[in-house]
Amino acid sequence: MAWWRRQKSDATVPEEAPDDGADAGTVSSLPRADAILLGLAGATVTALGMFWIRGFLAPVLLALVLTVCVHPLRRALERWGVNRGVATGSVIAAVFVLLAAFVAALVVALAQFASLLPQFAPQLEQAGKTIGSWLHAIGFDQAQVQAFVSDFDPTRLIGAVGGLLGSVANITFGLVVILTCLILMAVDASALGAISKQVAAHRPHLVTALSGFAVGVRRYMVVTTGLGVAQGLLNWVALLILQVPGAFLWGMLSFLCSFIPNIGYFIAIIPPLVFGLLTGGWPVFIAVILVYGVINSVVQSIIQPRIVGNAVALSQTITFVSVLFWAVVIGPIGAILAVPLTLLARTILIDSDPRARWWRPIIGDLRDTKPYLDEEKAEYEKSRRDAKAAKRGDAVRPPTGAGTDA
Repeated sequence: MAWWRRQKSDATVPEEAPDDGADAGTVSSLPRADAILLGLAGATVTALGMFWIRGFLAPVLLALVLTVCVHPLRRALERWGVNRGVATGSVIAAVFVLLAAFVAALVVALAQFASLLPQFAPQLEQAGKTIGSWLHAIGFDQAQVQAFVSDFDPTRLIGAVGGLLGSVANITFGLVVILTCLILMAVDASALGAISKQVAAHRPHLVTALSGFAVGVRRYMVVTTGLGVAQGLLNWVALLILQVPGAFLWGMLSFLCSFIPNIGYFIAIIPPLVFGLLTGGWPVFIAVILVYGVINSVVQSIIQPRIVGNAVALSQTITFVSVLFWAVVIGPIGAILAVPLTLLARTILIDSDPRARWWRPIIGDLRDTKPYLDEEKAEYEKSRRDAKAAKRGDAVRPPTGAGTDA
């Protein structure tokens, strides 16, 4: 008991948690290896937990991103004199109508895919046999090749796509969850300004980080949506001109894949390539590659970076891994929301803590790294000039012993 009283008297409990960065010089009592292992263990448990509740977590996260995107529109309506409740309801109704229309178009596209496959079943089966023969020729076992050919059943693709999108009940449940969350989040967001001011008095870095997250996600999602619609329409028109079956379906797929960085282009181009090859041969196959390549290069590599700017600031590796991670954890919606969800994790773990902001250049924010990059580039150019000068000097220098021969 005496020991317990001594420990209790020696313990000090702060009355109020310090502000962000107030104890920036504090060193963790845990060894670095232990802290890293505990962090990885916590991240693993968190990922597994999200995986188990992905059925309703994915619609909630989608509703959160949509609420962040439309929040300025509601505020604009209020500034124009519209009643707060009417403005909130109007924005929610507009977003939900657009979302429902998109789901309806997706269902129509899936029905078109289901009716399209039986028409090309013989060609697809023959393609599977051809690929199987090629695999056997390069050394694959006959049993493995036979298993591949037997699994290459076009009718199974319908079930695979249907399972990917979910049943009608799951889609209805997701829409109900999204609508409910949109209503509740929009109502709660009406007091967001006052809450931010109150929290900023104690956690200014957290409020600044969340505000930056909202701006970055809003810019990224709005720009990606607009460019994705344009990309889908252009691909649809091009496929109609090339007479590729299922042009509307592949246009929808192109729009969806525009939200998936790095690998979305390759996912979107494979089906029209296959059906273009089956119907029009190699000329249509090459034309589809050229059309998709030009449109994707202009939209993804030229227009989008200029508009989005540094709103994302994630490295290519982090972006690619985030797509795979969120797709595994919460399903197909995770691949579409990979960038916003990764930005949210960065906001909570890094941007809100001044002691952790040194991680930003490591994960892709190179704004403050530009002087070092310029210095490294200057050193590289200098070394190239020195090497060229040395080569020119060797070329004009007379060979050793040339004067003595004379």
